[in-house]
Amino acid sequence: MATNWTPDSWRNHEAVQMPVYPDAGALASAEKELSSYPPLVFAGEARALTADLAKVAEGKAFLLQGGDCAESFAEFHPDNIRDTFRVLLQMAVVLTYSSKLPIVKVGRMAGQFAKPRSAPNEEIGGVSLPSYRGDIINDIEFAEAGRSPDPQRMIRAYNQSAATLNLLRAFSQGGYANLHRVHNWMLDFMGRSPWASQYAQVAQRIGDALDFMAACGINPETVPQLAGTSFYTSHEALLLPYEQALTRRDSTTGDWYDTSAHMLWIGDRTRFEGSAHVEYLRGVGNPIGLKCGPSLEPDALLRMLDTVDPARQPGRVTLITRYGHDKIEKHLPSLVRAVKREGRQVVWSCDPMHGNVVKAANGYKTRPFERILAEVRGFFAVHRAEGTHGGGIHAEMTGQNVTECTGGAMAVTDENLADRYHTHCDPRLNAGQSIELAFLLAEMLNQEMKDRAKDAA
Repeated sequence: MATNWTPDSWRNHEAVQMPVYPDAGALASAEKELSSYPPLVFAGEARALTADLAKVAEGKAFLLQGGDCAESFAEFHPDNIRDTFRVLLQMAVVLTYSSKLPIVKVGRMAGQFAKPRSAPNEEIGGVSLPSYRGDIINDIEFAEAGRSPDPQRMIRAYNQSAATLNLLRAFSQGGYANLHRVHNWMLDFMGRSPWASQYAQVAQRIGDALDFMAACGINPETVPQLAGTSFYTSHEALLLPYEQALTRRDSTTGDWYDTSAHMLWIGDRTRFEGSAHVEYLRGVGNPIGLKCGPSLEPDALLRMLDTVDPARQPGRVTLITRYGHDKIEKHLPSLVRAVKREGRQVVWSCDPMHGNVVKAANGYKTRPFERILAEVRGFFAVHRAEGTHGGGIHAEMTGQNVTECTGGAMAVTDENLADRYHTHCDPRLNAGQSIELAFLLAEMLNQEMKDRAKDAA
């Protein structure tokens, strides 16, 4: 357990990117109510994820983390949850088939409501209001009443997260994730993607292999792994009153866990020495992520690792790089070398989304698929050169047929962006682009596995 730490010790540190609630009494009441609610996840599940991530750190598995930029109350629907889960299953199948590695599946779901902002206020037509910080805090509509931070939104976010988790558990263990259904996971509109036929070919080969195994007596009844899959949830631990209210002491170990999600991460804006967010997450037993951007120096990263992972526990820390396609090969090597020199067993994961935002000519914020792919290629190139393992991908994506990121085989253009631009915050890959990324990533993983085998020979 962390020393000199309590669930509320973060309150004595510098807290940035936090809303100012106008009614302190209402905030305290909402926190008290939340603290009496059941946990959303359990300590044993978080420990299982840490063990899975330890395998990723060893190069024996791969992390697939994806989901919404920001979940919303308005788009809460079982079909949306199902479709995003289904695309993650498809991506995992493609990656497993090519790399022959187990895929650790973590959704940005059931809690990804709060968002950092570049400015505390937003101005439109001479009117200045608090910035939209996610549905857990205020409303996206530019109106004075809705933009005032409301602590009751934390209660609604908890209830939506509980319902989402319930459905995800049903999907992952109730038969939907059965490998025999691999053909049925295709979304209707995916038929328009050039990658749909390649996915169908992979599904056919898997089906043939399953038929052969069944003839040998190996089926979902004898091997439960064929009937379901492990699926974990994650979000940025940004709204600390919510996280503290859901912090529980594990009855079997006595350690503290944040029961709002299996994995939490610290964003690039809140990852600094003396940060309240660092102080909070250093004390919980969950596996945690650290976003690593161009401003992070190697020595600062090593000090941060000493703070959040003094025991050097494999699987405890995932370093999520987010540089931009034109910066990753310049900045990442020094971090990789420093961590390798210290003998740290961390998971290296690539977030190719946040450093590649551009504004289209028509005013829409977008992310060109070609830049996303270029950053992923750069990420693997650095790890190949340094003799380390590029172990994961962290993507903002959805199962919906949106037009938010340009490019890819489905050729979304700037002019298409207005067709189905539904995100509450940042642009997401649609299902077709997500599957395309998985196939191209699979090629990179396959090459990495071949190179490692050659070096070991």
